[in-house]
Amino acid sequence: MKLKHSLRVARWSMVGSLLMAVLALLPGCKGTPTKGEAQARRQAQEIAQRYRPGGRQPALPTLTTNSSLGDFLTYALLNQPSVEAAYDDWLASIERITTARSLPDPQLTFQTDIQNALTSIMPGLMMLFPGAGKLRASAEVASAESQARYFAFQTASLQSASEVKRAYYQLHFLDEKLRVTRENGRLAADLEQLARAQNEVGKVTLQDVLRAQIERDRLATEITDLEDSRSALLARFKTTLGLGSEAPPPPIPQHFEFTPANLSFETMFQTALTNNTTLRSLEAEVRSAHASVLLAQKARRPDGSLGLMADAKMSPVLYRPQASLSLPVWRDKLAAQIAEARANQGAAQARLSDEQLNLAAAFAEQSFLYREAERSLELLNDRLLPKARQSLEIARIGYLSGQIDFFNVNDAERTLVAFELDHIEAATQRELALVEISLLVQGLPPSRAGMAPPKTGVRTSGARGSRKMGGGM
Repeated sequence: MKLKHSLRVARWSMVGSLLMAVLALLPGCKGTPTKGEAQARRQAQEIAQRYRPGGRQPALPTLTTNSSLGDFLTYALLNQPSVEAAYDDWLASIERITTARSLPDPQLTFQTDIQNALTSIMPGLMMLFPGAGKLRASAEVASAESQARYFAFQTASLQSASEVKRAYYQLHFLDEKLRVTRENGRLAADLEQLARAQNEVGKVTLQDVLRAQIERDRLATEITDLEDSRSALLARFKTTLGLGSEAPPPPIPQHFEFTPANLSFETMFQTALTNNTTLRSLEAEVRSAHASVLLAQKARRPDGSLGLMADAKMSPVLYRPQASLSLPVWRDKLAAQIAEARANQGAAQARLSDEQLNLAAAFAEQSFLYREAERSLELLNDRLLPKARQSLEIARIGYLSGQIDFFNVNDAERTLVAFELDHIEAATQRELALVEISLLVQGLPPSRAGMAPPKTGVRTSGARGSRKMGGGM
């Protein structure tokens, strides 16, 4: 009896030791990363050093009235929640590559036979092995989807930069409108003084004074409206920087930076076809759809499983190997899976072609708006504004001498102001068109917060004072 008991204890000890050894080894198991997974992790590591070193937000640049446009762009990119959300989505997609290429978890099994008494106890281990090539194809699908997420992150970064630029330029040109309108108000006040002086000596009637006062009051209301709209635009600028409602308003730059004029739109369009992150994201979706077709085709291959059980009650211990093989017999299901994958591939390719057409149309439209603004600025600076100033000066002299009536002076003044406001509108259109073009091109993100490896890009800001926006105002 003692011998049987010792043998039973030895068997249980051997089986238990075997299972414990297997369970101890399982947590340390690691798969082999695919090429796409390794590249994605290197890319994530490089970008994390700039965007989230140590998993934390880096120190933000201190914004002052002397800060450059690049400082404001960097601040927004590092602080904007929409960019961070796209970044985390991308990191999550990289982890899905590991999940897709990994084998299923092994299963611990237990079986026993009972016939009036416990006749066998068989613990064991079972492992499922997907059909040949299935895991690799699944990893390729996940890798392509991860690249699409990466380009979505880039797009979010560039959209954030574009929103900052829009608010930045709109705020500047609103201040220019305020300056011109206030100057017009001073001209109206001067004209009122001229009308009073002429009325006192009997050269004009009181009606001229009243007309001057009407113009002055109209301009005062217009200034109030512009000042009120400035607060709304400043709130928008604050939002583009990722600042909450409780944060103080950001400082307004004293010097604004404008885009250089020597641009080659043909080169920029070719760059857009290469660097546009929306196109590249759609290209990644096409690759993902193609990999899904290959994965669906591999569904014809059966999956297998292997296992081993040990009967601890037998002496000597009885080992029972197990094996199973799935039978993919439902041909209509397999055909449907392949057809679905091919249809998704066709849809992805069509979306890519549609976006290429939209890019060409949008680029042509924004290029036209830029060229139109350039022609308007040239006309206003070189001819219209100088002549309007000369016309107003002549009208004022003629009014003092009694040769010109009030209507002519007021008309000359309004013409000058209209041209000055047209100049501001054209300058605004020029810069905002270039903001849209830079978003279409989507080359290098702003310095100090680059989200991508270096590529050929088009610089769209940073040449301070390349055009004197106040010239002719």
